[in-house]
Amino acid sequence: MKIEIFIADDHAVMRAGLRALLEASEDMIVVGEAGNGRDALEGIERLQPDVALLDVSMPELGGIEAAELVHERCPRVRIVMLSAVSDVESIFCALRAGASGYVPKFAAGTEVAAAVRSVHAGRRYLGESIAEAMVEGYARERRAKSPLESLSRRERQVLELSAEGRSAPEIGERLSISPRTVETYRARLMEKLGLKDLRELIVFAVEHGIPTTK
Repeated sequence: MKIEIFIADDHAVMRAGLRALLEASEDMIVVGEAGNGRDALEGIERLQPDVALLDVSMPELGGIEAAELVHERCPRVRIVMLSAVSDVESIFCALRAGASGYVPKFAAGTEVAAAVRSVHAGRRYLGESIAEAMVEGYARERRAKSPLESLSRRERQVLELSAEGRSAPEIGERLSISPRTVETYRARLMEKLGLKDLRELIVFAVEHGIPTTK
């Protein structure tokens, strides 16, 4: 049987290119596609494909949020994230949301079929550039002399805005990300810094000289 695939990307040209590429393989068929996260979620729930390709950045419902909901509602569907960026924070958020694979868009033409086959077989797929980014992120954390030095730029932004007393929706609006993604960054911060809750995160900020309204 062919691997059934659903494609979600807000660029029609990208969807068409992926469809052509995947259906050129005898073992794959595209059963549906969508241009935004909400339509993607509805289509995936209805069609129950083997693999869903989700763009990280989509209107109405972002790829990370869509992945979380697909993982929750359709646990048998394997998820591969497509992204124009391959920074450690985005990769971590995707994997935490339930994705089994992550492919940068610049490499989609050469890697997407391999990613689909890999996750369909129950394995993870992280392209060479993704693995390098994760290793570099780990090395940066190991080299850091201060806990703050181990944070990425986006993690530092979330920490500073949290210290100001801003809510997840407020931070999301300021940084152009969803509240769910803000909470994922906060969870990553607490895990990385060895903290238990938001109160300890704010105390940490105060102790390290970050301005706070609390």
